Parts: sequence; C-alpha cells; structure tokens
Amino acid sequence: MKKVVNFIKDYWITALICVGFVLLYKYISDHKLFSALMFPPLKGIWESFVEDRDVTLLNLVSSIKLLIPSVAITLAIALGLGVLVGMNQRLRKILHPIIYAFSCVPSILLSPFVVLLSPTFWWASVILIVYGTVLFATITGIQAIDKRYLDNAATLELKGMKKFFKVILPAASPSILSGFVNSLRSSFVMLVYAEMYGASHGLGFYVKRYSTLGLYQKVWGGFVFMVLVLVIVMTFFERIKNRMLKW
Repeated sequence: MKKVVNFIKDYWITALICVGFVLLYKYISDHKLFSALMFPPLKGIWESFVEDRDVTLLNLVSSIKLLIPSVAITLAIALGLGVLVGMNQRLRKILHPIIYAFSCVPSILLSPFVVLLSPTFWWASVILIVYGTVLFATITGIQAIDKRYLDNAATLELKGMKKFFKVILPAASPSILSGFVNSLRSSFVMLVYAEMYGASHGLGFYVKRYSTLGLYQKVWGGFVFMVLVLVIVMTFFERIKNRMLKW
C-alpha cells in the first residue's frame, strides 16, 4: 500500500499531463480542427485496437524476435571489443577516433547500403539495430576507471578474468549500463524503422501498412501500443540497472 501511495505522489502530475493530451486529441477530433481522416474519433481508435488485438500481439512477438538477438549481439560487441580497446592504450588511440566518427553517423543514412548488401532483410535489420551499439560508452566507462582500483588490483596480483570481473567490470558498469539503456531506446527506433520498409510482420510494419491504406484509427492504435511497449521495456531495464548498481 505504501508503494502505491508513493507511486501516486511521484507520478500524479505525469498522469494529469497524459490525460491532458487525451483531452486535447479529443477536442481536435471532435471539432475537426485538422484532417478528420488523420485524427479519427477516440472511439474508433479504441474499437480498431480491440478488433486487431491478436494481430497486434503477433506483430509484437515478431518485433521482439528481431530485437532480442540484436541486443545480444550488441552486448557481445560492446563487452568484448569495448573492454579490449578500453584496456589497451595503444589500440585505443588507433581505434577510438574511428569508433567515435562512426558513432556520429545516423543508422538511417546507412540503411540503403545495408539493405542492398545484406543476404536477407532480417540480417539488414539486425545490422542496423546493432549499429547503435554501446561500444563507445563501454570504452569511455573503462577509460574513466579510477587508476587506484587498477593499482590495488596490481598490488593484489589480480590478473585475467579475475581482474576483469572483480575490478574492471564493476568500476565501468555505471557507464556501460547507462549507455545500454540509451542504446536500447535507439535500437527500438531503428527496429520500427527497419520494419516499416521491407518486413512482413512487426509493429513498424503494422503502422506503415495502415498509414498507406489511410486507416488512421489503426495507425493511432498501433502508435499508442508501441509507445506503451517502449515505456514498459525501458522501465524494466531501468529497474535492472538500478538493482545492479544498488551499491
């Protein structure tokens, strides 16, 4: 009960803002301030959402099947190459500018080349999502490790995997996890973008399909559902991050 009360105290203003957005949309829709086609009544959006709930869930499963391996590959690259580059000063000086330069290039700009060169659309989607990797955050996190930790590790003669798991990973984990959460948001955006152009299932495909057909009550239903899914996923990983960094 106490948690519920604290939750209400923390988010009652947020709830009011969300209600305000709904009322604003209703006002725009009822008074036809903009295109009636693009802003259908709330009742129509809700009815379309209920009608397509099975299809929406099927598309959600398809999106998750694409997102999970992409995130797994992202973490493998970040923890593997990121730790290697972060701990090797010579290698870091060589590769850090290149990694930084690529991190500034939006994935969308590379999408035509990736789609053309990839063996399948699935791999093209994975590559575009993985491109927003947390590699740069991993390297930065390892660079920011207090040298006293490394000196103490050397004094205790910690080496190899023991040094990695006992000293390096815990010290760099705040930057790595923060980078991962931010990267996850970008990955979800790229997932939707990838699904909008070439996929036969997925949340992005659902929205793109019905926007092309002009059925905007379904588009709004899919859009709201995507936002809710993203909020739930981000909240879940934020809780994991906070628990892992409880120390």
